Amino acid sequence: MDNLGFWIATAALTLAAAGLILLALRRGAELADGTQDYDVQVYRDQLAEVDRDLARGVLEPEDAERARTEISRRILAADAGRGALQTGPRGGLTWAAAAFAVLVIAGGGYATYLTLGAPGYGDFGLKSRVEAANDLRAGRPSQAEAEAAAPAAPPSTDARLTALVAQLREVLASRPDDLQGHQLLVRYEGALGNFAAAYAAQEKVIALKGDAALAADYGALAELMILAAGGRVTPEADAPLQQALSRDPGIGSARYYTGLMHLQTGRPDLTFRLWAQLLEEGPEDAPWIPPIRGQILELAQMAGVRYTPPSASAPRGPSQADIDAAADLTPEERMEMIRGMVDRLSTKLATEGGTAQEWAQLIRSLVVIGDIDQARRVWENAKQVFGEDSPEILPILRAAQRAGFTQ
Repeated sequence: MDNLGFWIATAALTLAAAGLILLALRRGAELADGTQDYDVQVYRDQLAEVDRDLARGVLEPEDAERARTEISRRILAADAGRGALQTGPRGGLTWAAAAFAVLVIAGGGYATYLTLGAPGYGDFGLKSRVEAANDLRAGRPSQAEAEAAAPAAPPSTDARLTALVAQLREVLASRPDDLQGHQLLVRYEGALGNFAAAYAAQEKVIALKGDAALAADYGALAELMILAAGGRVTPEADAPLQQALSRDPGIGSARYYTGLMHLQTGRPDLTFRLWAQLLEEGPEDAPWIPPIRGQILELAQMAGVRYTPPSASAPRGPSQADIDAAADLTPEERMEMIRGMVDRLSTKLATEGGTAQEWAQLIRSLVVIGDIDQARRVWENAKQVFGEDSPEILPILRAAQRAGFTQ
């Protein structure tokens, strides 16, 4: 729709709304006017009845006079009300109300549009937004271009580390297959802020490992490339991100940077899905949690989702660390300790209720101790408590998916 068509449609809707308000005002006044006419007629019938009762001797003259006086007073009041109505639906009062309604609707709507809308822009539906996002993604600067535009890292003031890195480079020049040496070089180059050199060393590490390279190796390569590009997720960085996720779909760093790429290319809805899952899963000390917490509410608004982030101090029930801490106990003692933790969390949720994160933790904990049937029952109960389509159920759904309860 062009701008002229938009304003024509807006004017038509405004006039239609004002017309409905005027119609309601007139209809209400007509009903009130009809009620007044009916009342006057009833009072007149009552006067005639008083005269008949007086003629039959049913009423004394004094009583009849008092009745006539009261009924006449009511007729005068009804006539006065009916007269006042004539200045309403058929007079200036109605037209003033209609004019006021038009001004409020048109003026208020226009002011709201100037505040929240985008004057001058045409339609920008979902299909157009997706296409625009695809164009942004395809048109990203290359790794070399992004590195050239990135601000230069400040020179290191650690002379000892700088000298150590220089020596390590010389050693590796003559020992190119030294895996441990390249791993150290990655660490030291990164510490100096030489991210381009660090990811070049990480590429060498992955090449030396070959098929034994882990998801963490590819995740580290992608992160160093993004840091070297000034925080931009370039097309070249996509490849190690995908390699990391193909080896471990749950790797946090790769999921975080994939979400960042979607945010940079106009798909905050996809970013929200990825980052909300990471925030729900934790752990709270993961390096990607603080930046997610700082942006998740704005992302939820951009994605059109009502969302309450989990509390940083929300209890999570028995964790893997709790289970590992019981390694010195006998198998029976260890299982009893873990079940005690699970039972306490289960009792709390049953009696006091709890957050979606606690429900998700209960499912994960039950799966850890092998109580799959109970975990499945908790999942079914959670769907009734939170609703299957509620955004709040997201962490519980994630736990159920990992347990194999959903397709």
